[in-house]
Amino acid sequence: QLQLVESGGGAVQAGGSLRLACAASGYTYSVNSMGWFRLAPGKAREGVAAIVTGGGSPHSYYADSVKGRFTISQDSAKNTAYLQMNSLKPEDTAMYYCAAGSPPLFRLFLPHKWDYWGQGTQVTVSS
Repeated sequence: QLQLVESGGGAVQAGGSLRLACAASGYTYSVNSMGWFRLAPGKAREGVAAIVTGGGSPHSYYADSVKGRFTISQDSAKNTAYLQMNSLKPEDTAMYYCAAGSPPLFRLFLPHKWDYWGQGTQVTVSS
């Protein structure tokens, strides 16, 4: 089993920044990817960013809606993934969830391809 605990959410004004953290514990060797998804009221769960560390240098992937504004990173020594969110917009308001698993690259942002989920952390961006 693998447990994920998110932190760092909050309320900011448009244009501001937040940094989310996801601490993993347990069988962390069983997965090769960590990702961030978000769920806004009335919308489907959306993949935001993912980092894949399968045997070489980590590779990051982003949804078009956050490219250039969000950065995912990972501290392997701490088993923690981060999501740095800059230039936040009101449409970024959502519950943000950390995920871990070994999804295929061509299915990277499909939620059902991920095995483990955190409890979520709320991000609210006001205009």
